[in-house]
Amino acid sequence: MTRRILVFHSSPQTNPLLAGGEEIEFVYVDSLPRALALLRREDFAAILADIRDLNLLQQAGTVLQADRILELLEDGVALVDQDWRIVWANPRFRSWCRGQVEDMRFYDALGSPDILGPEYSPFHAAAQQGRVQTCLRTGEGRFLELTLTPVRSSQGEITHYIALARDITSERQRQQKLDAIHHAGRELAALSPQQLARMSPQERIELLKHNILRYTHDLLHYDVIEVRLLDPSTGKLELLVAEGITAEAAQRELYARPQGNGITGFVAFTGKSYLCPDTAHDPLYLEGARGARSSLTVPLLFQDRVIGTFNVESPKLNAFTEEDQQFLEIFCREIAQAVYTLELLAAEKRETVSQSLELLRREMGLPLDEILVTTATLQERYIGHDEEIVRLLRQIESNARSIKQCIERVGETMTPHKPEPADQQHTRLRGLRVLVVDSDERVRRSAHSLLERFGCVVETARGGKEAVCMARLNPYDAIVTDIRLPDYEDGYEICQELRQVQPSSKIILMSGFGYDSKHAIIRARQDGLIIGTLFKPFRVEQLLSLLESIPRTAAGVSEAVSTAAAN
Repeated sequence: MTRRILVFHSSPQTNPLLAGGEEIEFVYVDSLPRALALLRREDFAAILADIRDLNLLQQAGTVLQADRILELLEDGVALVDQDWRIVWANPRFRSWCRGQVEDMRFYDALGSPDILGPEYSPFHAAAQQGRVQTCLRTGEGRFLELTLTPVRSSQGEITHYIALARDITSERQRQQKLDAIHHAGRELAALSPQQLARMSPQERIELLKHNILRYTHDLLHYDVIEVRLLDPSTGKLELLVAEGITAEAAQRELYARPQGNGITGFVAFTGKSYLCPDTAHDPLYLEGARGARSSLTVPLLFQDRVIGTFNVESPKLNAFTEEDQQFLEIFCREIAQAVYTLELLAAEKRETVSQSLELLRREMGLPLDEILVTTATLQERYIGHDEEIVRLLRQIESNARSIKQCIERVGETMTPHKPEPADQQHTRLRGLRVLVVDSDERVRRSAHSLLERFGCVVETARGGKEAVCMARLNPYDAIVTDIRLPDYEDGYEICQELRQVQPSSKIILMSGFGYDSKHAIIRARQDGLIIGTLFKPFRVEQLLSLLESIPRTAAGVSEAVSTAAAN
């Protein structure tokens, strides 16, 4: 039987003494790491070393102590020679490899992993730069963070590499999940302005619901889902998405209150997530899914403001972890952003449509008014003389007004169905018929853009004669006229004539002069011809306030008369 002896010496040519002619095999090593590696995997009858080499003894003690420490490390450690072959590896590193690792090339031992970077030739980079770091992915789907450090001799030559590998699989998977959640968040409301323009509010809601369900299933793997949105005016939590919960739970009215509204109401009130490990022993829990044993409820937060809640449930006890809570909180922030984005897009669309509509009103208003004034003037000339021409003129007049109505209807169709704040504040103005008389074209244009925004039906005239003609043929709830017109220098006279042709209309005078030499304002007020006076430049709110003071009964009657006249 051959006896094997491990000989450690820096000069392997040394011939040790043989004992009694017995067959002996000598295995020479020139480094302590190689000696340790051979001792770990092979049997030796003895170890020979020069005891006079005190440096060797000191190194051996250090290496043996380090070896014990490295055995216990959670990270993988390997010593690799200049040919990229593994000299030694600790148990953690071996657990990632296939079979025996000593003398195997580094990448072969790990099963030819994918090098993900940032260094794609780490050994070459380490030889040139020193310590480098990169990421590997093994065939088993394990991610390793690899740090390579070259070991140099006293002459500066690389003798070995120390490879430190850390298993970052869970971190990488977590990051991949986070990336997927953020990507899903972008997709939740991925709508271009063109797509938004083609979608109704209900279609946008359905798209959001579909995406929430899809990504909740695909990324978070939850089957019981309940999403509610908070109505800030009432505190009510309106159901948006429900899957896997009972019909009773879906129909349950919940409010953002700490008591009597379940965990969902508590979360909406506090703005804090709530993990319920055992529903049977939680006084706040209200049954959502039949047989649910645990639940997780997270607020939908946008800019630290609660806009809703997201609830998931499971038939298992303690089914949700703190990591589940963290992932769901991140996803809920994405949902809140999506809700806001959809509303923001709708608001942008409302603003764009509003600006376009205002431009149409300004640019189309005066040409249409010219048509109305012309037809009114011609009607006065032909009434009683040629009824066919009068009929045609009335048809033209009706068509001109129809164009105005079409502009408003198109604007309402294009605008998402959420009333503007201005509309809500001045609802009494909707349908009010107003004739504005002023020689200044800018005033007439502004009348269209400002008053029609609040639903008024506006027509304009350049002078007193045109105004009287228009008032004689068309009923108005209010007539707003300048005190000084090209054909009527006395504001009192125009008020008198307008009152004669249309007694039910309320007249408002505008004046750009501080001194009323003919006392037209005082006389008109004393005779009850006007309901108010505006001194230019005046605030829009002043005009709106006077118009809103007009009784709606008068407006309703005149509107009915106007409709009959148009027909």
